[in-house]
Amino acid sequence: MTDSGIGGEDASAGWIAVAGLGPGDDALVTPEVTAALAEATDVVGYIPYVARVKPRPGLVLHASDNRVELDRAALALELAAQGHRVVVVSSGDPGVFAMASALFEALEAGRPAWRELDIRVLPGITAMLAAAARAGAPLGHDFCAINLSDNLKPWSVIEKRIRLAAEADFAMAFYNPRSRARPQGFVRVLEVLRQTCGEDRPILFARSVSTEEESLQIVSLGQSHAEMADMRTMVIVGSSTTRVIERAGRAILYTPRSLPKDAA
Repeated sequence: MTDSGIGGEDASAGWIAVAGLGPGDDALVTPEVTAALAEATDVVGYIPYVARVKPRPGLVLHASDNRVELDRAALALELAAQGHRVVVVSSGDPGVFAMASALFEALEAGRPAWRELDIRVLPGITAMLAAAARAGAPLGHDFCAINLSDNLKPWSVIEKRIRLAAEADFAMAFYNPRSRARPQGFVRVLEVLRQTCGEDRPILFARSVSTEEESLQIVSLGQSHAEMADMRTMVIVGSSTTRVIERAGRAILYTPRSLPKDAA
């Protein structure tokens, strides 16, 4: 690949683009990703993400189930090694809790020849940024993002990171807050946040942002409960300086750009 376009001058050579499809609305897919999909011979990804790609002659869709990211990445690398033009799709941004890391894990552990492939990561608009924009600017100062799924890391690590981030007074964006398999995890998250931040801290529940099912709720930690979130919900907890501007219609949630000079 070159900066002039996916695949460079030799369009017949195999390549991989790891692409972010954004949070849901087609209008939020970048032109760079759209161009890569137009050139692709193969699209590889999780079933609901591949379903967002319109079929066309000459394009093969390889949809697979969740939790097989390394197998999916190896398939993409092998197809590219055979000369295919492959787009690996993720929702949001592929580098944020998505397929870019999985692809590079497979690359590092895989066949030496794969390291010579043309590989590019194409950024997308994350659910975190889309949710923040809908609400106002809750990530306007220092913030962190934490994946609440314990599939790939121990729950003790998740809880420690939440507590330390709260003590450091970051705004926090939580991915994958609550699933059917682990409904009690987010209950504990809210308990830790209340212990560390108090009851008054604002918290945003943004579900299915940029789709027809979009819903936003801004409440205090004291008013929040675990059932407000599911796997399609982005949760953003404000810092101690985050403010709510009440007005007719939806309130605005934002975090000022600066801290008081005496803040410690």
